[in-house]
Amino acid sequence: MRTLIATAVAIAAVVSAAAQAEPPRNIVVTHNGEQPSTEGPAQYFTGSARIGLLFDAKAPSRVTAASVTFEPGARTAWHSHPLGQHLIVTTGMGWVQQEGGEKQQIKPGDVIWTPPGVKHWHGATAANGMTHIAVQEALDGKSVNWMEHVSDEQYRR
Repeated sequence: MRTLIATAVAIAAVVSAAAQAEPPRNIVVTHNGEQPSTEGPAQYFTGSARIGLLFDAKAPSRVTAASVTFEPGARTAWHSHPLGQHLIVTTGMGWVQQEGGEKQQIKPGDVIWTPPGVKHWHGATAANGMTHIAVQEALDGKSVNWMEHVSDEQYRR
């Protein structure tokens, strides 16, 4: 009987410790305007782009999202995502292109899926700005692999 009581006490202690280690289970609301936007770094963007973090990954999730606004002619550098990326165009007109593929026009309501490891770029058209929401997962803490800039010649093609 003493062993049974000792076992029950030990199990209760383990369950109590696990409950204390569990992350909070409350809804978190981040209100519009609470997250500052930043200028897209010249190292990864051509032209003027603003990035507004919508949310960062909260373990165990690996998903992050940002709203990116491109002025006319602005675009990302070539890049890929280790676990892929979804883009949701919210305003304006833009382009997306996979390496070796045709440049495709994208507009509000369009959803673009780029598979893992596919080299691509996206941005505004030459005459119109564009905003999209970018959703991607991080692998080992990294959600994007940046490469060289898209040249003006590549952009105009």
